[in-house]
Amino acid sequence: MELKPYRPIGGLMDLRRELDRFFDAPWLGGAPDGSTVETSQWVPAVDIREEADHYRVEADIPGVKPADIEVTMEHGMLSIQGERRTEHEQTEHGVRRMERSHGVFYRRFALPDDADPEAIEAKGHDGVLTVTIGKHKASHSRRIPVKH
Repeated sequence: MELKPYRPIGGLMDLRRELDRFFDAPWLGGAPDGSTVETSQWVPAVDIREEADHYRVEADIPGVKPADIEVTMEHGMLSIQGERRTEHEQTEHGVRRMERSHGVFYRRFALPDDADPEAIEAKGHDGVLTVTIGKHKASHSRRIPVKH
């Protein structure tokens, strides 16, 4: 007997995700830079904070080993991807219920221009991935006179 996920409101959640994706589309004024890309079997929740000297991205990824997570930065885009594996378990008696999502996840975010690609750290602890992105030193602005 194969285990099937128990998702009493799964259909509604799938509908909500599709509607969110539709309304985030560039033709409707959504993020044209792809900063909200979610192309996966499940989507970890993410918080993004700006501090004085860095940005912090925290993603809830319980049940995923840090070795199974890949964090990359390319062309101003931070990508987080990995996989939560299913443990196959067979029982002879009773009914089993699976509510936790398993499978591949992929999130991508556009970073501001002051993000320093050389100053990125990623740590996984207690089911939370924390990515810290340093900022470039602020350059001083100066007024440039216009000659005539």
